Amino acid sequence: MAKVVVGLSGGVDSSVAAYLLKEEGHEVIGVFMKNWHNTEVTISDECPWEEDSKDALLVADKLGIPFHTIDLSQEYYERIVSYMFDEYKNGRTPNPDVLCNREIKFDTFLEHAILLGADYVATGHYCRKKSTNNGFELLAGLDENKDQSYFLCQINQEQLSKALFPIGELRKSEVRDIASKQNLITAEKKDSQGLCFIGKVKLPDFLKQKLKEKKGNVIKVSRDWNGFNNPLSLSQEYTLIEDDGIKIGEHNGAHFYTIGQRKGLNIGGHTNPLFVIQTNTQTNTIFVGEGDDHQGLYRPGLRIRNQDIHWVKPVDELIDGEQKAFQLRIRYRQKLFNAQLSKTKEGLDILFDQPQKAVAKGQFAAWYQNDVLVGSGVIS
Repeated sequence: MAKVVVGLSGGVDSSVAAYLLKEEGHEVIGVFMKNWHNTEVTISDECPWEEDSKDALLVADKLGIPFHTIDLSQEYYERIVSYMFDEYKNGRTPNPDVLCNREIKFDTFLEHAILLGADYVATGHYCRKKSTNNGFELLAGLDENKDQSYFLCQINQEQLSKALFPIGELRKSEVRDIASKQNLITAEKKDSQGLCFIGKVKLPDFLKQKLKEKKGNVIKVSRDWNGFNNPLSLSQEYTLIEDDGIKIGEHNGAHFYTIGQRKGLNIGGHTNPLFVIQTNTQTNTIFVGEGDDHQGLYRPGLRIRNQDIHWVKPVDELIDGEQKAFQLRIRYRQKLFNAQLSKTKEGLDILFDQPQKAVAKGQFAAWYQNDVLVGSGVIS
């Protein structure tokens, strides 16, 4: 049997993961990661780390496993929070949950676990791992409604070789049932929401720690405008200018908004809701369209630069000009859709079979072959 360090988050998923590993006969150690201290920017009573830490301790005590806390707040701020500020400042939409898994849970935390003599680290992610003749595969969790493979789209083979996902074969209802039967305090606990390890935040208030407010124009683009879906190559992205619409209001900073956002505009008087279709942090301008079917919300594809391409599964490299079919998602819990990947000298061009809504720079695109996550990259 192996020595396994479990990242006990204080939630039901990691609690059951620890229980299952102990039942299998492994030597299990529970470790709580303390990665955030500042509660001023969180919405009160939403995922407070103090409560999570106490619940994790109670679960470890119930299971009869060693438990301790590790403070990774400095590493978390340097690798995740600073990255978020920089990305929003430059008009991009980061995904801290993806980076948290790559940089914290399966890097810094993994290093700590190895120092404890661990053979593996385990988490409560709804995904699966499979050993093959060519390394390891990362598979979607069997519960389609909870599949979290997307959040792990940036981990590498070395990290995957040291990872265990004990609940990947289970449905959420089964996990809660196990927790209830074992009288774990987390059995009925609500799932955490918001940013990884921070909790639910009011994003503008969070960003105002580093990014200043700055008045700018809100420009409404007409419904019949379709520049984003003109037959241009992906390298000829259309950039909106103020002449493409009319001013309908003001905002407090383009870096506080992201593509597809509806709430927070505070502009009324329209038949349908307004959605952000593009931001420009250089001119401090927000462009909006009326209705969730506005042409400006949709894109025919995306591009990923060479330095941002990451292959989870060892594959034969695509050669320049080669096109290959994959299934894609560009956000968590999005239904997979068909797309064609083409290798260019600059990176990957990905053309969707059908235009997709709210494609945002800075987010991660992940491509699959059936339920196997093959690779990912930052949308540029």
